[in-house]
Amino acid sequence: MRPKDIEDYLVKLHTGQWFGWSDSKNKIYANLIIYDNTKTKPTEQECIDGLAKLQSDFDSSKTTQEANKTSAKSKLQALGLTTEEIKALIGQ
Repeated sequence: MRPKDIEDYLVKLHTGQWFGWSDSKNKIYANLIIYDNTKTKPTEQECIDGLAKLQSDFDSSKTTQEANKTSAKSKLQALGLTTEEIKALIGQ
């Protein structure tokens, strides 16, 4: 699933329940609470940048996966497999 809020970034910084939210339905930086005093609160910009990187990496991975699938189908067709045979192999 594509990362959607800064929580997706925060869980990758440290293990355990080191942070929480003052409003769990609104997971924005202003509602971020740090529970573990051995951890420092990342800046809002670090959270924004970290989430953007996760989303970019996810999108790139999906694009690469689709390109590989298209390439594989073309190669199988070049080997003489029919569309039905390819669907039977890869399910699409």
